[in-house]
Amino acid sequence: MLETGATPEILTDITVYLLFMVCVAIASYAQNLTGFAFSLILLGTVAMLDIVPITEVANAAMLLSLVNAWSHFRIHRVRPPWRLMRPVIVSSIIGVATGVALLSWLSGNALEWLRLLLGVCILGCALVLILQTHVRNTPSSPSSFMTVGFASGILGGLFSSSGPPLVFHMYRQPMDHILVRNCLLVVFAVGAVFRLALIIATGQLSVNVLLLSACAMPVVYFVTRLNHRFPSRAKPATLRLIVAILLVFSGSTLLVAAVRAVVF
Repeated sequence: MLETGATPEILTDITVYLLFMVCVAIASYAQNLTGFAFSLILLGTVAMLDIVPITEVANAAMLLSLVNAWSHFRIHRVRPPWRLMRPVIVSSIIGVATGVALLSWLSGNALEWLRLLLGVCILGCALVLILQTHVRNTPSSPSSFMTVGFASGILGGLFSSSGPPLVFHMYRQPMDHILVRNCLLVVFAVGAVFRLALIIATGQLSVNVLLLSACAMPVVYFVTRLNHRFPSRAKPATLRLIVAILLVFSGSTLLVAAVRAVVF
C-alpha cells in the first residue's frame, strides 16, 4: 500500500507527459506564428516547470523540430531552398558539433550554469523578436552568413535552438517573408539531423527522450495543420510581441532560479 500523501509513480509520469505536451503545443503555435522560437519556448517552459532535465528536453526538441519542418513542407508543398542556404548550413554544422561538445561538459560539470546560459539565450531571443523591424537595402556578405551560421549552430548544439542569431540576420535581408521562413526551417532541420547523429553516436539519446518525443509528435503535427487551416489574423508585430512576452517571462524565471542556485 502507498503511504499517506504519496503519489503513485504512474500518475506522476502521466502528469509529466501531459505537461510536456502542453508546452509542446504552446511552442508549436509560436513557431507557426513567427517562423522560429519552438525550441527556446519549449526549453523555457519545461525548465520553468522543472519536469524534465534540460539535456533531455533539448534532445526531444531536436526530434520535434524535424517533425515541425516535415509538417510544414508537407502541408505547404514548396521546395526547400537548399542552394541558397548552403554556406549557412556548412558553418552551422561545425557550430552544432561545438555546441554538443559544450553541452556534454556543462551538463556534467555545471548544470546550473547551463540553466543560466539558457535563460540568457531565451531573453536574447525575445530581444530579437522585438528588434527585427528594419530591412537592409542589399544582401549581407557571404562571410557574415557563415559567421551567423556558426553562432546559430553552437546554440543548436547546446539547446537545439539555432534561432536568435540566424533569425535576426535573415529577417533583415531584402527577401520575401515566406522564403525567409523556408530558409530557416531548412537550416534548423539539417542542424537537427546532424545533432541527432552526434547524440546517437555518443549514446545520449535516452528512452525517456524517445517516449517524450513520440507522445508530442502528434501535437506538433496537429497544431501545424490547425494553424494552416485557421491562420491568425493578428498583425505580425502583435504576434511577435505576444511571443516575446512569453519568452521574457519564461527566460526571466529560469534566469532568477539559476542565479540564486549559483550565488547562494
